[in-house]
Amino acid sequence: MTVRAWRPDYPLDMVGVLAPLRRGAGDPSSQVSPDGVIWLAANTPTGPGTLSLRRSADGEVSAEAWGDGADFLLDGLPALLGADDDDSDFVAHHDVVAQVRHRMPGMRLGASGRVWDVLMPAILEQKVTGIEARRSWRELCRRFGTWAPGPMRLRVPPSPRAIMSIADWDWHRAGVDNARRRALIASAQVAGRLERAVSLKGAEGRALLRKVPGIGVWTAAEVAQRAWGDPDAVSFGDFHIPAVVGYALLGRKLDDEGMFEVLAPYSPQRQRAVRYIEAAGFSRPRFGPRLAPRDYRAM
Repeated sequence: MTVRAWRPDYPLDMVGVLAPLRRGAGDPSSQVSPDGVIWLAANTPTGPGTLSLRRSADGEVSAEAWGDGADFLLDGLPALLGADDDDSDFVAHHDVVAQVRHRMPGMRLGASGRVWDVLMPAILEQKVTGIEARRSWRELCRRFGTWAPGPMRLRVPPSPRAIMSIADWDWHRAGVDNARRRALIASAQVAGRLERAVSLKGAEGRALLRKVPGIGVWTAAEVAQRAWGDPDAVSFGDFHIPAVVGYALLGRKLDDEGMFEVLAPYSPQRQRAVRYIEAAGFSRPRFGPRLAPRDYRAM
């Protein structure tokens, strides 16, 4: 075990900053223990690692890490908790955005510094319900991930090599259709090169990700938001977000084109504006029955 203490010099909502990295309450790679400690298992350039984070009453963050990736995870702690996020030039052009920004000064964009561990679940979330994607994520982590080092029973997400070894019937058992399967395998084959997107950042980093067949604008944005805290990477193509933004800012539904126009004044920090809007509690109004999750295992 390796230990690090770090004190942010800015207001920090640690739970909120790390929330995008967790894929549901049953995520085998991320858990919050009853005493409030946040646990994350990860693949790193130096091997698997586990990170635990505890915030004291005086604001100090105590971090412990295990495994070959321990030093990498501890070195990246400040960036993970938003220390590299610069919102000094952000201007709120709508009252709802200004109100949330004032009410939640601890909201920041964290950066995991790793592409693969956030790319895999992003691909699983393509064009399916959250229930379906999280079920597949749990199945793949439990069956093809490794036990995480340290005292917490977590699973490290499957490595690129593990993804390439999965047989046809195991993809079917995990509920992953052919399109997402092909995108995962194509990504796994060039996973090492894709990590360079973290250093490229911005539009250039997203463009690198999109060179892989099966990775489009939406998936690249979802990765950019988490891997390097991209403040401008909006998830265009999302089923919910355009409507949420539209009702929050204009009182009516928008499509991608409309969202592009209404968020234009926030460039190059459009994603930050979306995060504030989501934090305000707006949701997409429901006018019909909910979409029933499909179970590819039964097909």
